[in-house]
Amino acid sequence: MKSLISSGFSAVCVLSLTLFSLSARAKSPMWVTPAISYGHVHPLPHAAVQPSKAKIYKALFDVTSKIKNSSHPDAGLVHVARAVNVFASAGVPLNHLRFVAMVHGPATAAVLNNGAYKRKYGHDNPNLKLIAQLRKAGVQVDVCGQALADLHFKHAWVQKGVRIDLSALATVVIYGDWGYAYMKQ
Repeated sequence: MKSLISSGFSAVCVLSLTLFSLSARAKSPMWVTPAISYGHVHPLPHAAVQPSKAKIYKALFDVTSKIKNSSHPDAGLVHVARAVNVFASAGVPLNHLRFVAMVHGPATAAVLNNGAYKRKYGHDNPNLKLIAQLRKAGVQVDVCGQALADLHFKHAWVQKGVRIDLSALATVVIYGDWGYAYMKQ
């Protein structure tokens, strides 16, 4: 019994420290979100490799992360936000970023409109605010038409502003041909 209480106390201490650490990081001036309120970054103005403020950067993010907790934003989309914030924290203007988030596979439901998401998971879609901020920052958010068909999601269920592509397979090849860096999640 004493061991159970002791291990329970230890678990509570670890959980408390973790939550404090996450809360402190979100509020710390060392961690910022200069363009999108998701994907905190730590600015490093003296890091060895820095992006040029004058160059145009093109990247295709392959967003396939499995939705682990449907009440939290998709980890792959948060990763895209973090990439935007990294470049913004280094002074690269948002209009110099040509980023595309290609959503497919297990992440497909993240781009459903609120009504469709609510029918599937029983609550509002936590990704909609993030998608809106990504789009406002200039990120194109696309979804795989083949994944929609595989999952029996109607095109009308996709959040407004998210483009439906023929296939993630085709999109990755096409953007690669256009000189986009491929960013696997």
